[in-house]
Amino acid sequence: MSRSVSGHVPRILHCHSTFSAGGKEVRCARLMNAWGARLHHTIVSAEPQAMAAAALIDADIPATYPSDFAALKGKPTPARLARLAKAMRGFDLVCTYNWGAMDAVMAHRVFARRYALPPLVHHEDGFNEDEAVRLNPVRNAYRRVALGTAAQVIVPSTGLEQIALQVWKQPHDRVARIANGIDTAVFAAPPQPDALPFAKPAGQRWVGTLAGLRAVKRLPDLVAACAALPPEWHLVICGEGPERGAILAAAQVHGLASRVHLPGAVDPARVVGLFDIFALSSASEQFPLSVVEAMAAGLPIAAPDVGDIAAILSEPNRSLVTPPLDIAALGRTISQLAADADLRTRIGASNRQRAQSQFDLAAMLAHYTALYSGAMGRSF
Repeated sequence: MSRSVSGHVPRILHCHSTFSAGGKEVRCARLMNAWGARLHHTIVSAEPQAMAAAALIDADIPATYPSDFAALKGKPTPARLARLAKAMRGFDLVCTYNWGAMDAVMAHRVFARRYALPPLVHHEDGFNEDEAVRLNPVRNAYRRVALGTAAQVIVPSTGLEQIALQVWKQPHDRVARIANGIDTAVFAAPPQPDALPFAKPAGQRWVGTLAGLRAVKRLPDLVAACAALPPEWHLVICGEGPERGAILAAAQVHGLASRVHLPGAVDPARVVGLFDIFALSSASEQFPLSVVEAMAAGLPIAAPDVGDIAAILSEPNRSLVTPPLDIAALGRTISQLAADADLRTRIGASNRQRAQSQFDLAAMLAHYTALYSGAMGRSF
């Protein structure tokens, strides 16, 4: 592998399905911050209005957000794919993320030779509600073809690894599973009481979650699962997205209007330690970064058995994992944790130890650095 030409900062184009502050976007921002000025990043989103994760990128990181980039969404006509391909020229690496950026992958597949395009690395982190239960066979066929010129396909979970190998027919040497990692020391630090626009009163307890407010997260179900909690328990749902109205409606239905709070996008490291229980209600996950963040903060987790969640958790927490889409079971687990402070403390301590030993940022950063350097044929 050759080193970068002296003075040349490799330019990476990031084509995101969305750049709202969800798991993959938070991971992307943290990697950029860790690399510092060694790379220049250009970030585009298939949903141009969804760019909240840009606020998580340090101000001194070389990053641009073009407003005139070729549209990532639309009919995959030859003319549109050619426009996407031409927009990739001049970069050293193209990174694509999830189904929403798959047309960019197809553009690379069709036009890589004609336009001498840079290498492409595709990242797949999971599925929206339309593929939460069953993958779309038409999309699978499209992915299989589009990924033909990808240098690597990066996935965080064992489930996605098997899908990439068996369903999308990717060669073993092209698929890399990299577990999501975080700066565990940052999350182990005391939370910041002023991190949210409202305070946590003495004696109040919080069930909290960090999630994009999307249908696949089933957040109205989480409201229902908290309906039986004593009055001192509140639900704090941090994130942005189109399901805000449905969540507030569920809070009204279950008599929790004054106890459900939606502060919007937050810095997870400043907030998660304010929670007493971390909860997920998703229909589909793979390797949720938010679970690792909550573990590092010393929290017990109430979550369904989707993706790699059970494998991520410490052994004492695994027995509390519930069947997918079982609101009643999730509610019982949350109530059990809410009623037993000692249980919360014991499980939280075990989760923190596991996060520190297995999911620290350093290992993830090293893997991504090696993989991106290998794809470009140069170190940085």
